[in-house]
Amino acid sequence: MPKKLNKSHQDIILNSINEGVFTVDLDWKITSFNKAAERITGVSQQQAIGRYCRDVFRADLCEKDCVLNRTLKTGKSFTNVRTRIVSDSGKHVAIRISTALLKDDEGKITGGVETFQDFSQVEQLRKQLRSTYTFEDIVGQSKPMRSIFRVLPQIAESDSTILIEGESGTGKELFARAIHNLSKRKHNRFVAINCGALPDTLLESELFGYKAGAFTDAKKDKIGRLAHARGGTVFLDEIGETSPAMQVRLLRVLQERCIEPLGALDPVKINVRIIAATNKDLAQQVKSGEFRNDLFYRIRIVRLKLPRLCEKRVDIPLLVDYLVAKFNRIQDKQITGVSEEVMSLFMKYQFPGNVRELENIIEQSFVLCSGNVIKTAHLPPELQPDDARRADSPMSPSTIKAMEKCHIEEALHRHQGHRGKTAKALGIDVSTLYRKIKSLGIKLPVADGRGAGRL
Repeated sequence: MPKKLNKSHQDIILNSINEGVFTVDLDWKITSFNKAAERITGVSQQQAIGRYCRDVFRADLCEKDCVLNRTLKTGKSFTNVRTRIVSDSGKHVAIRISTALLKDDEGKITGGVETFQDFSQVEQLRKQLRSTYTFEDIVGQSKPMRSIFRVLPQIAESDSTILIEGESGTGKELFARAIHNLSKRKHNRFVAINCGALPDTLLESELFGYKAGAFTDAKKDKIGRLAHARGGTVFLDEIGETSPAMQVRLLRVLQERCIEPLGALDPVKINVRIIAATNKDLAQQVKSGEFRNDLFYRIRIVRLKLPRLCEKRVDIPLLVDYLVAKFNRIQDKQITGVSEEVMSLFMKYQFPGNVRELENIIEQSFVLCSGNVIKTAHLPPELQPDDARRADSPMSPSTIKAMEKCHIEEALHRHQGHRGKTAKALGIDVSTLYRKIKSLGIKLPVADGRGAGRL
């Protein structure tokens, strides 16, 4: 059996690496602190050892969601978690951390170890790159998106009414919020209402409010959303769905900048910016008499036309990366991306639901993916390759079985064939897992993890 390294040799090795390394005992006091940790934090080894790690690092995660604490509680190691610390000089430093348990020779947990890298330069480069391709939470580098990015600041600076046109799922509300957040009204409310989701009577109540006694159930005054915005922005989504009577009332709001709550005797002045949106062709609706001509020209003082996802395919890889990072944060996973085959399918697919559909596909894939990469088996049936599903049934049993088989095989592989751990990860009983292994013809991994401890 090879000899263990003595402490002096361990210190030499730890001090020779470029990553900061520190260890804590079960009381959260630092027991070791290497040279790179000194350099990144500005705290000397002598100052650090014996202190609580939260007092040394003062990181964003320390108070809210300490990763090392999660490791000690669950036994699960974490890698490449990003956070910020405050150095001894008061400088905010972006770092990327990984954690693991420390155990003695008998396997008893004695503390934890955390390694961390100074990520500041990489973070700065990423910000420069993102500033080129993003606007608020809007991602894109295609020609149509760059054209929109160029004009959004000027649109935001003005106080003119805006009409955002685009198919469902193109992100109309996201653009409206971005405009609000760039405007002088950003410190006031952004109030959104879907005009197509409510009948006229409810929409009138929501927008304009009412006075007590205006109708039977009106026990007290209710302020409408137009008044509630107070110096902010009101987003009228699906304005093309409004009735002719409601269009007349909205026209008065835009012309007079006042509202009349139901049951009120006097009009109430309002100070809001109106951003309207529609997935319909309002110009055609004007021609057919479904939408008022005068309201149409009032709301489209500034017009913003959003492209469909299939018209900006170059943005799909960027959007996929953005969404994968988003769901990694939400679901506490470490999926690195999608396979080349999946990306190829995305680049060919028409995406009738646009960016919202892509987001839903990625979210579903996260649920089904047990590994590190999203594969075709994790995609919904409409995106499955033709040879992997029956053409006459978009939800064919063979496709569902293939997805289930892949899901179980990945879980088995991840747990080195341990049936108990695999069943627990899948949320099913061990006996159910055995039945599925047999019925789906799953080949078990060569490595058998059951030796590590049977249930």
